[in-house]
Amino acid sequence: MFNPAVLRITNDDILAKFSAGVSNITAISLGSGYVVESAAPHLVMRAFKNLAAVSFATDFKFPQAEALKAAASAGPAATASAGGAKAAKAEVVEEAEEEADMDMGGMFGDDY
Repeated sequence: MFNPAVLRITNDDILAKFSAGVSNITAISLGSGYVVESAAPHLVMRAFKNLAAVSFATDFKFPQAEALKAAASAGPAATASAGGAKAAKAEVVEEAEEEADMDMGGMFGDDY
């Protein structure tokens, strides 16, 4: 009833399907807030990112955040990203001006 090629399942096929299932469960866990074992590394990393962001914005310090600050200030990408950030900010300002000038055809205007 089935083509013999369909029934040939290798260990790689099983591993790929299992990995896809674990990835889906992890994604659902992260989205819903229900913690499963496979989501734990992602949650720890998210918590570290939040602590690092607080450290960068305030005077709170811990050794790992200081190492990140030193690496960020010493790297060549810091100067390149600063120029990119200025261009992105200018683009956002221009986009906001375009949205302010948009006419809604009197739908929400001064006709009342």
